[in-house]
Amino acid sequence: MLGGAVVWIAGGMAASSERTRLERNAAAAAVLREAYLESEIERFRLLPVALSDDSDIVAGLAGSQAALRQVARKLETLAVTTGAAQIYLLDARGTTLASSNASTPRSFLGQNYAFRNYFRSAARQGAGAQFALGTVSERPGLYLAQRTRGGGYIVVKLEFGEIERKWARLGEITFVTGPEGIVLITSRPQWRFTTTRPLSPMARQQFRAELQSGKGSLARTPLTHMKSGIVRLDEGPRAGLLWTSEPMAMPGWHLNLLTSTDSVDRAARTARISALLALVVLAGLGWIARDRALRRAERAALASARTGELEALVAERTRELRREMEERAAGEERAEALREGLRQANRLASLGQITAGIAHETAQPVAAIRAYAANGRQLLERGDTASVVKNLTTIERLTERIGRVTAELRGFSRKATGAVSAIPLRVPVEGSLLILRSRMSGVELTISEIPDDLHVMADAIRLEQVLVNLLQNALEALDTISAPAIAIDVEARDERVFVCVRDNGPGIPQDMQERLFTPFATSRPAGLGLGLVIASDIMADLGGGLRLVPVERGACFEMELRRA
Repeated sequence: MLGGAVVWIAGGMAASSERTRLERNAAAAAVLREAYLESEIERFRLLPVALSDDSDIVAGLAGSQAALRQVARKLETLAVTTGAAQIYLLDARGTTLASSNASTPRSFLGQNYAFRNYFRSAARQGAGAQFALGTVSERPGLYLAQRTRGGGYIVVKLEFGEIERKWARLGEITFVTGPEGIVLITSRPQWRFTTTRPLSPMARQQFRAELQSGKGSLARTPLTHMKSGIVRLDEGPRAGLLWTSEPMAMPGWHLNLLTSTDSVDRAARTARISALLALVVLAGLGWIARDRALRRAERAALASARTGELEALVAERTRELRREMEERAAGEERAEALREGLRQANRLASLGQITAGIAHETAQPVAAIRAYAANGRQLLERGDTASVVKNLTTIERLTERIGRVTAELRGFSRKATGAVSAIPLRVPVEGSLLILRSRMSGVELTISEIPDDLHVMADAIRLEQVLVNLLQNALEALDTISAPAIAIDVEARDERVFVCVRDNGPGIPQDMQERLFTPFATSRPAGLGLGLVIASDIMADLGGGLRLVPVERGACFEMELRRA
């Protein structure tokens, strides 16, 4: 009885420890996939906003057929370059006037979408979003609508087939549910438009009417709830699955991850076998000690047999441990890939926050270019070529200004190479300030002189990501400050270079300072608590560090780099 209890308790403790590890890893994986999906959606949010003021669209809504043909060509080009599934223009009544697929057999031209939720929301509020099944393409996707100047509506459709295929290759079951618990995006396409909880008849009727998802939709998702967050598939193997759910920015959306609990059962079995082996060994040794005097010869023979058995068991356990070590090494490689994915998602999320300001900043030189071009045409008609040359020179300077901003954004959005080399420190500092220049309006900025020959060992994209993260945090802390100020101090000491980013904001609470570089620790309601963790991880990879330096007012973060 006692031996059985020991074996059972050992198995339970090992299972509990493995369950805790599995829950922690599943939560981190869900956050990474949620952040990646959010970054993909954010890439397209500003596209209909940018098109809403297009002059060809306004002319097309006014009745110009030539303008509508130009709009169709423009939308087709944008769909190819951005990766959008479809982009189309609706008039005030919801009828399609131009679309990116106008030249295909399944063109949207003439189709009326006034019944769609995204159209009704955009008509009421100026913008709308809806996940639905396409009535023409019969493919599911997320529709983003925006009212345009002239009374029309631009609609961008996103499809998530590539993301779903990536999720499927990762092994776990990943799916996104809407407010009613209906599966929208999933690594198992046969689960789409199934429900994770019961729906009322009215909700079913309304969902089918709005999405037109077909008679086979709204069946129950093939999952049976067991206990403590564990579910079981009604199809295929009956192994337990850990259900992890992460809320998303889209209202009512949740990213869900089902992770196999086989490792929990395996850990329990392994621990029980090990405990049983230990009890067997102890019993054998006791039996040998008790009979040593009477059965010396027999004991020697029996000990030899036992030794062979134990060697076989130890060899088998050694093989199991080797397999576990290989699995752990593979898991660490996967975790590193996920960390790099999170860094890329953090850069794209930062671009999503910054792009609106950049769009506003570039709108002014674009308007100026339009005015100079119109004025230049009048000057040519008068024969004033000298003034035309001045106008063209001014237009050239304005386009160079827009080019610098967009080139910096393209470089920042690329994945880092991971290679560390000697780079001028001035380049990432100036690049991060160029990206955030639109948000720096009204902020007193002080930068110490950075010599041209001051080089550090780093990766330019990753170092710029850390600087953008620190500057964004400083700008958010200064939202309520009447005279906001930021200072960037650079100091070279022997073989190290120190860069400090200071602000005169309210500072960081004492209780948060101890958890500042801990994942998911944040004092902001909308924050994930991952920015500083990623920044610290990047600085460690570069052979330096990131720390909070005590100051009398505000906050000061010090970056330590190797001098080249």
